[in-house]
Amino acid sequence: PIEQLEGGVLGGTILQGKFTVNDEIELRPGVSVEEEGKTVYKPLTTQIVSLHAGGRKVKEARCGGLVGVGTLLDPSLSKADGLTGNIVGKVGMLPPVLMELTLETHILERVVGTKEMTKAENISKDETLLLHVGAAITVGKVVAVKNEVATLKLTRPVCAVTGSRVAISRKIAGRWRLIGYGMIR
Repeated sequence: PIEQLEGGVLGGTILQGKFTVNDEIELRPGVSVEEEGKTVYKPLTTQIVSLHAGGRKVKEARCGGLVGVGTLLDPSLSKADGLTGNIVGKVGMLPPVLMELTLETHILERVVGTKEMTKAENISKDETLLLHVGAAITVGKVVAVKNEVATLKLTRPVCAVTGSRVAISRKIAGRWRLIGYGMIR
């Protein structure tokens, strides 16, 4: 029966603050929608209807450990990890959604994961890199690079704060390989 349907469930770890049943929450960058031939991302807002931590139902969840957050979202949005890479927070408390990142980069001496001891080359303009920003994974094209500072235009937006670490990978012999990290400026 329709009364037994449940909304989408979000899973993750609370990094700061707390969530309580009935809190209004926001997911950013949100879901992609087509508008006038362009893909744009729309944040989602919903209400917490249940919280699960440590295998039990709880009224409040704080930092640490894994938490299941029951919402009023359409379950089709959260199925098959459809919302992976989004950040959840109380409405109005989340960092901005970014389509461009400026990173202070730190390149490793050697590429991680190759049999040969391949030297990790510096980042160059117009190259495409894979970025891990928190739980989000996106591809970015380098639009500018000067000294150790690179600016990348992203194919998929991320929600992140200044100072966050970003893992940087380059395609080497057909596979993405870790070459360094960056700090968001």
